[in-house]
Order: sequence, then C-alpha cells, then structure tokens
Amino acid sequence: MSQILKTTSVGSFPKPAQLVEARIRFRKGEISRAQLAEAERNATKAVIQLQEDLGIDILVHGEMERGDMVAYFAETWQGFEESLPVRSYGNRYYRKPIVVGTVGAKRGLTVDSWRQAQALTKKPVKGMLTGPYTICDWSFNAFYPDRRSLILDLAAIVHEEALALQEAGAHYIQIDEPAISTRPEELDLAIEAMAVVTDGLTAHTISHICYGDFETIYPRLLDLPVDQLDLEAANQGFQLLDLIQAYQWPKQKELALGVVDVHSHSLESVAAVKQGIYKALETVPADRLYIDPDCGLKTRTWEESEGKLRLMMEAVNEVRQELGSS
Repeated sequence: MSQILKTTSVGSFPKPAQLVEARIRFRKGEISRAQLAEAERNATKAVIQLQEDLGIDILVHGEMERGDMVAYFAETWQGFEESLPVRSYGNRYYRKPIVVGTVGAKRGLTVDSWRQAQALTKKPVKGMLTGPYTICDWSFNAFYPDRRSLILDLAAIVHEEALALQEAGAHYIQIDEPAISTRPEELDLAIEAMAVVTDGLTAHTISHICYGDFETIYPRLLDLPVDQLDLEAANQGFQLLDLIQAYQWPKQKELALGVVDVHSHSLESVAAVKQGIYKALETVPADRLYIDPDCGLKTRTWEESEGKLRLMMEAVNEVRQELGSS
C-alpha cells in the first residue's frame, strides 16, 4: 500500500547564521562567489538532513541561494532592473524588479541547485519556481503595454525552466503563485498563464497559494491546470476547509494542506493539527491529501522551523496509525 498523507514542505527554510555571514561578506567583496556557493551547499545539506531525520516524504532544497522568490529570477533574466529596497513583510525588504525591456532567459537557472540537493537524498526533491502571475504582480512594469502581455511572456520563460527541471529528472515541480488572489478579475489570466507553464509537462505539478482571498476566487481556483493545489489553512484556523467542503473536490486534483502557521512563533498542538487533518479527510481522500506548513519557513528561526515540522510529523504519524487501525 502506498503511503497515505504524504508530507512535504513548501519551499524556503531559514538561512543558517554561517550563510547569512557569508552573504554579507560576499556583498562586501571579502569572499568569492565560489566561497559563497560552498556556504550555500553546506546550508542545503543541513536542510536535506533535517527533512530526512524527520521522515518527510517529498523534500525541498530550502532555497539557500535565493534572497527573494521573485528578485532571484529577475536578477538573472533579461529585461529587468532593480529598484531601491521595498518593504515586503515585517521589517524585511527586497529590491523590487523593474521590467524595462522584453523579458527573456537562458533556461536552466534552477537546475544546478536542484541537482545538488537531489544528489544528497534518495527521496524526491521538488523543483521550485515562481509563477508568471506573481513575478508580474511583484514587479514594476515600465515597458509592456499591459499586464497580460507581460504575464504571458513570463509564462513562456517559466515553462522553459520547468522543462529544464523535468529533463534533469525532477518528478515534482512547484510553481508558486501567492499573488493569484490579489486581483480576482485577473484569475482567468492567471489560469491561462499556468496552462502555458504546465503545457506538455509529465512531472507532477504543484501550485502553492497562501494568505489569499480564497472566498473570492473559489471554486474557479480549482481550474488552475496543475496536479496539486498547496493551500494555507492553519493561519485562519482551518476555515478554508469550510469553503472546500461547500464544493466537490475534483477527483483528478490533490490538496496539500498547510497545518502549521509559519507567521507565528507559537507551536501548535498535535491535537489541533490532527483535527485539521481529519476535517480535510471528510472531503479529500487520504491518498490525495498531502500535509505541509502554511508557507515557506524562512521567516522562522531554525529551531522554530524544526519544531513546527517535528510537530507536523507527529500529528501525521498518529493519524496514519489511527486510520490503519480503523
């Protein structure tokens, strides 16, 4: 029997102190690009090892090479420049990209980091991409005549990057679209763009969406052309499940359910996580229900991240045992 309630993580992990120091020193010109890359590889090893130790089923590489999920791509792709730092969350800032020309890219930007992580484990490691709608929404557009033309050009680039990951051997490819609910009137455009990204892919496709206005975009959100929707639920006390239960969950679609709040320092209880899982099981079968945190863990400390993932696994393992004995 295949594993039920497969576990995973959304993407980012907190950067260890040694890597933070290395990034600062690199910006000051005190160490080389090769030395920074070595620090990133060491941090990735720690991320993979933690997930292995906890027994997580589908791993992530932690995004140790990325400062921001949009700026990371824009820094390399053609047609972008950087703005002054813009506040993103709390006291965190990033240099919001500015689109100043036709966007383009050489495929394979994420392949090396994925390969390095996959070489560290026999478990599958997800390829991690940011979706075209979010890249557009989190950038200033100073070139394209409208958002649609920019989004569809970005979709073509992200599609090529997804193909490169698939050709490298990635069985799971996640395309993050946290901005997808910011303009409900553009949901059809976001769905159109995702269809470009996933066209012809045979890898298992996932889209992570968090802290959105789900009531406005649901159930149309279910038409997003991916195999799995990864949605946050713990932050709002699993109210999302009331919305999901009001409609029939598609037989061909999987749900990854966020069961721990990554924007809270507090540690959830095993009982609360189990309650959320059991509520989801009323609508989504156990073989199509995945369990993970609400979002990436980069806003937490390493200790908080480990604590939340450990608690998540404890709850999942208890539910697995209870289902097996029923």
